[in-house]
Formats: sequence, structure tokens, C-alpha cells
Amino acid sequence: MSPPPSANGAQASLLKRWGPFVLVTLIWSSTWLVIKDQIGLGTPGWSITLRFAIATIGMFLLCAVRGDGWRLKPGWLPVVGLGGICQFTGNFQFVYRAEQYLTSGIVAVFFGLLLVPNAILSRLVLGQRSSKRFIVGSGIAIAGIMLLFAHEYRTAGVDRGVVAGIVLATLAMLAASIANITQATPAAHRQPFLPMLAWSMALGTVIDAALALGMEGWPVWPDGWRYYAGVGYLAIIGSVATFPLYFGLVRTMGAGQAAYVGVAVPPIAMLISTLFEGYQWSVMAAGGVALAMVGLIIAIRTRPKPRSTKGEAEPPLSAETAIREAGRVAGREAGRTPEREP
Repeated sequence: MSPPPSANGAQASLLKRWGPFVLVTLIWSSTWLVIKDQIGLGTPGWSITLRFAIATIGMFLLCAVRGDGWRLKPGWLPVVGLGGICQFTGNFQFVYRAEQYLTSGIVAVFFGLLLVPNAILSRLVLGQRSSKRFIVGSGIAIAGIMLLFAHEYRTAGVDRGVVAGIVLATLAMLAASIANITQATPAAHRQPFLPMLAWSMALGTVIDAALALGMEGWPVWPDGWRYYAGVGYLAIIGSVATFPLYFGLVRTMGAGQAAYVGVAVPPIAMLISTLFEGYQWSVMAAGGVALAMVGLIIAIRTRPKPRSTKGEAEPPLSAETAIREAGRVAGREAGRTPEREP
């Protein structure tokens, strides 16, 4: 006996709502391990350059297919410049090198704290203040990350480069946060998002190539299909395909619920790291991950206070990259009405 049409409709609606969420979470959880594999097969600088050279072509093709065009509006240079330099050069240059010293899951959990520098920069640049609950949740998450790093340091010791990995991961997170806040500004709101992203990628790729040439010399590409399969996965699946899916989530679920992708990614990335990298757990490490996840959930569940009280609003929340829509929502709820893109 077949289910009634109403049940089929409910199942289809549920799949449409949560299918992209699960897909984006699984993809972004896996990219950390693929990056680790890339470092073991090739040099970081040229791996980043090849990844974003392919992703740039894919993003421009996506713009053409969607009918967005490639043109930007006046005032694009600061937005594209900061996006390219901070997101597609600084962020990934530091991430790839951090994973030379830390397991992929550790770096993924660390990036779950991206909302903390987002909050600080949102206050300084956008004038958005965070609630006490957000601050408490962030503090709990930071305590969890510190426990995780204490376990890593005690296990590996300074000779294994744990301190270097932590510093590089911190720099990567700060670079990503600057890119996030840049894309939450009114100047970025005036630009069509995907073309702006494509041009930022293009600029970042050029800078990545220059850095790779200066630091590593001319490229010596690895043999075998595994390296190139990983580059293709990171470029097309991890960079191009997930953007429409994620921004669809922002539209259907709202920025607040969609931001739970950033909470779901770290534990899955840690599970993948355990299976494929042999990550060794301890009570301290498990407690650190649990504290970090609880803190992030508390912080993300915070609701901005209305303008009639103190005009407080939550900062933009994001997963792997800038979530400009979240910045727009926060701005609207704080009494701002940034221009919507066509």
C-alpha cells in the first residue's frame, strides 16, 4: 500500500530542506582530510594555486550558466582585493601549512571558532554588538579548543611543530574572518555575489602562483591520479558546487539554522581524521571537542536583541568561507537595510 500524497509531499519537502544541509556538511567535513593528503603528495603553494585556478574557471562558468554575468559594479576593487588576498591567499596558505603540523580534524575544530573573530571585527567594523550569551558560548568553545590543543601538545610535544601549527591555524582563521567581514559590508552587498567571488578567486590565484614561485620554485607536479583527483575534488566539489547549495540553505532555513553547518563539520572531520589519520583520542581530547561543540551551539542559538533595546545583533556566522547573507540578516535585524543584489 503506497503512502498518501500528503506523506510523499512531506518527505519531498524534508529532503529538499535537509538534503543540501547533509551534503554540504559531508563535503566540507571531508575537504580537511583531502588537503592533508595533498600536502603529502605535492607542495602546498602549487597545490593551492592549481586548486583555485580550476575553481576560478568553474566559478566563472557557473556565473555564465546562472546568467549572472561577469561584470561588477563600481566600488568593487576593495572588496575583491581583500577577498582575494585574505580568503583565497592568506587563509588557504596558512591552512595548508598548519596541516603540515596538525591533523586535519584538529584544524577543522579550530575553524569552528571562526565566529569569535567575526564577532570582534563585526563590533569594530560594522558596529554590531554581541549578547552576553554569545560571549559565554564563545568562551566555552575556546576552553574546549584549549583542551584539545593541550592534548595535542602533550602527545606530540614541541618538536613535532604543534606550536607552529597552532600559530598558522590562528593566522588562517584571522585571514578568513577579515574576508568574512569584508563581504558583510554595504560595499560588498552592492556587488553580485558569485561574480565577485569569481574575481576574488582569480586575484587570489595569481597571488598564490607568485608566492609558490618565490617560495617553492617552478612546479614539479606529482605522478599518479590521486593527487589530481584530490585537486579536482577540492576545486569543483569543495569550492564551486557547495556555494549554491549553502546559499540555498541560507534562503530556505535562514542564516541562523544554516550556520549549524559550522557546528556539524568539526565532529565529522574529527571522525574522518580518526579513521584515516589514526588520531589518538583521550579523555582530555574528547572533553575538549564536546566543550567546543556545546559552546558553538550556545553561541549560534543566540538571538540578536532588537534595536529598541540596545541595538545589539549577532555577527555574521560562517562555515568554511564568507556567508554574506548572514551579514545581511544581522544588518537588517540591527536596523540596517543594505542594498539587495539584483
